[in-house]
Amino acid sequence: MKVAIVGLSSVGKSTLFHLLTGAAAPLHAGRPEARLGVARVPDARVEALAEMYHPRKKTHATVEYVDVPGVVKGEGSALVDLPALRGIDALVHVVRAFESDVVPHPDGSVDPLRDARMLELELILADLATVDRRLERLDASIKKAHRPEDAAERILFLKLKEALEAERPLRELDLPEEDRRRLRGYALLSEKPMLLAVNMGEEGIRNAAALLESSGIAAHASRPGLAVCPVSATIEAEMAQLAPEDARAFLEDLGLAEPGLDRVIRTSYALLGLISFLTAGEDECRAWTIRKGTRAHQAAGAIHSDIERGFIRAEVVAFEDLMAAGSIAGCREKGTLRLEGKEYVVRDGDVINFRFNV
Repeated sequence: MKVAIVGLSSVGKSTLFHLLTGAAAPLHAGRPEARLGVARVPDARVEALAEMYHPRKKTHATVEYVDVPGVVKGEGSALVDLPALRGIDALVHVVRAFESDVVPHPDGSVDPLRDARMLELELILADLATVDRRLERLDASIKKAHRPEDAAERILFLKLKEALEAERPLRELDLPEEDRRRLRGYALLSEKPMLLAVNMGEEGIRNAAALLESSGIAAHASRPGLAVCPVSATIEAEMAQLAPEDARAFLEDLGLAEPGLDRVIRTSYALLGLISFLTAGEDECRAWTIRKGTRAHQAAGAIHSDIERGFIRAEVVAFEDLMAAGSIAGCREKGTLRLEGKEYVVRDGDVINFRFNV
């Protein structure tokens, strides 16, 4: 999964990227460039399986993040041409909700809803330029070649143009899967699911739910394809310098159940309808990423195409049942280990051993 982190200038975007991925700041000054980094999806189940099996290796699911240079009002169209944004699955829009005398807001005041709407409009205008260019090419091709597929694509792009001119993001359109597939080759940014990571100060994060409500961000994020997650880059940076027990005490003092970074990663993971199944053994305990609704033989393909091709059956146990029984042998005794065929729909947290023959 590849997620782009976008936002206006001075919102804490690059700080959040560094905290998520551990990627170092750029060594050279000058024009900012997109940067890539990888974050582990926090999953206590992998750690618990490692405690049980003592494997040589443990592997979490990962998310690839792209740190995109800050967007300036009126220049969102430049995003479309960034090679690093090709093939992204979702966007994280870092929205500023903190005051700072040291780093004043470029617009003179902090207004999360205004900023969220402004960047959304930049994405819409960027997409409109892309759609207009594509329609010009389609019109020329239809005049010359009269291909039915061009005519069908033109109908789709006229529908996109109508929505964009009404300042409606493409993620809100109810398009059939065939049309969604047609659009995968285009960098249409307003079509991507978006997580609003609202970057707050310490007082804000203590009362995050109230701030999201009063600012209007909660209502804005209730629209299709959007989600919201409060975070404080400043607090996360402070916690990164603490010992684990001190960091936990700091979280408790703030009334938080988990670090904001974990919420950002998990929420962006869930926004795309992704889940994890697990494999466990002495060699490796690992979380594998699949889409919700994936069947057993397709999940096997996430490990290796040969396993999918030679699929015989899947030995499946829910993670909670494995923990309760203490071992696979214990699951067999309790009857919680199941044999499933290729049509079984894998659930989040299933621990699976695939039987196959090639």
